[in-house]
Amino acid sequence: MAGVRRQMIVRLLAATLVGGSAVTPAPALASPGPAGPVPRQVFTGPAGPGTVLATAPATLPDGLRQLAQGVRIRYLTTDVRGQRIQATGLVLTPRDNKRNKTVAWAHGTTGLADQCAPSTNQDAFYPEARTAVAALLRRGWTVAAPDYPGIGTAQPHPYLIGDSEARSIIDSVRAARHLDDDLSPRYAVDGHSQGGQGALFANQLAGSYDGEVQLRGTVSIAPTSGVRTLAEAIPQTEGKGYLVMALAGLNAVEPSFEPADVLAAPAERKLGVLRTGCLYEILAAYAGLTPAQLLAGGELPARWVDQLHRYVEPARTPPTAPVLIVQGADDTTVPATLTDALAQRLRDQNATVRYDRLPGQDHDTAVVASADRVAAWLDQRL
Repeated sequence: MAGVRRQMIVRLLAATLVGGSAVTPAPALASPGPAGPVPRQVFTGPAGPGTVLATAPATLPDGLRQLAQGVRIRYLTTDVRGQRIQATGLVLTPRDNKRNKTVAWAHGTTGLADQCAPSTNQDAFYPEARTAVAALLRRGWTVAAPDYPGIGTAQPHPYLIGDSEARSIIDSVRAARHLDDDLSPRYAVDGHSQGGQGALFANQLAGSYDGEVQLRGTVSIAPTSGVRTLAEAIPQTEGKGYLVMALAGLNAVEPSFEPADVLAAPAERKLGVLRTGCLYEILAAYAGLTPAQLLAGGELPARWVDQLHRYVEPARTPPTAPVLIVQGADDTTVPATLTDALAQRLRDQNATVRYDRLPGQDHDTAVVASADRVAAWLDQRL
């Protein structure tokens, strides 16, 4: 599968706005198919972030079902303006050697539509993600795996909007504790690519948002960063679909911005694929356009680049807990030079940061190669 990903994302900078795998449609928790499990309503009425609204049994992917029992959840979180919204995800409970800590797994991009939710679509639970989560489960930790807002629920997905990802990550930990009173307030976050960016935002936000739970550390494997570089480079590459998704994400939090205001007519005509397809369908739809066919004038206006930087760029404020960054030196999806700069920015903030640059590893193999060292680092934090 990694080979397929490399064929699809040819240009070095094109796919830095997170990697993923092809996915196929599956029913969302809110509306399971006729043969699927019926969600159990577990709460009605006003409640705070992390409150579990409904649960349903989950069939986990191979490699995880042997290690854990899974529950699909619908829970409360908040949007970037503090309004309560619903989100979906998984809670995985170890079958053996259960301890009382929680680690949130933050996934890479699957797409924007409900059918791309990892909690209901095993193809969206990528092989490298399964390896990472399995390493956490073997340590005896409960794993909360959010879909992110808008994937599996009615509202639009604020793609790559860091504060949105962060809130759903933190609140998924709260939700896990709502299901299991024995879980400690201590938690950590482990994320890859888009999820690595989300983990950094969760670390920034935790001190003011996580309340009764206590963040002990975050892991970011090949996190998305270098937004200004990407916004300039992507129109020249085959990864144009990433920029279109990012513009849709910006629209989700800034309704005054319309992607159609900056997209050229050929790109605007393809916007329907954001609703009907997942990652690779979106990439394929936009790959063949020229810069002039993608954006009016061939480039994104500076004011909207500034807005993307504001919402998407991690480490603009210091983290609240220790950080581990892992980066494959041979990564052609998230270039190591961008992560080098990110790690230096964290050091300049006097953050407690460890940076492991892995020779010979690429975007996906870095997750697999680092799974045990990540779990060992988290064990020290927890």
